[in-house]
Amino acid sequence: MLAAAVLGVPVASAADYVQARGGLSFVGKYQGETFIGTFPGFSTRLQFDPTAPQAARLEVDIPLAAADTRNSERDSTLKGADFFNVARFATARYSAQGFTALGDDRYRAEGTLELRGIRKPVTLTFTLSGGDNPVLVGQAVVKRLDFGVGAGDWADVSIIPNEIAVATRVTFKRAP
Repeated sequence: MLAAAVLGVPVASAADYVQARGGLSFVGKYQGETFIGTFPGFSTRLQFDPTAPQAARLEVDIPLAAADTRNSERDSTLKGADFFNVARFATARYSAQGFTALGDDRYRAEGTLELRGIRKPVTLTFTLSGGDNPVLVGQAVVKRLDFGVGAGDWADVSIIPNEIAVATRVTFKRAP
């Protein structure tokens, strides 16, 4: 690093970031009808060094009671015991340590989602732009039944598919 400084070569280093703005959405189906939901109020923290993606860290906190599908009846059902059970599990959390570089600013994070007190692996694939305010654009698939979401009568995958697509776009700023 000293040699790089003496020679005038730029050296990247790990930086801590917090979410400046962003969106987190999910796509589901109910009896063949596709719907989109969002999680307003989620927060994301990132530690990243582009020269050492294997040392990166990503943490996302998701307030489940904020789930919004623009359908009050569905939103109420999602908050109930058969789905998110927000009275008992108010927040979901995704965390990943270490990214795999895929080339062209694309990465894969083999992280863990904790939802309803259950922890399972979930892969997030994403692009991450550089600069002072990096932007992460990613997607993942969550198997809802692995977390007991939509159990009981709702477990029928012909009514609600097991796989739920999740997408995010987050603009970061340096952590204070």
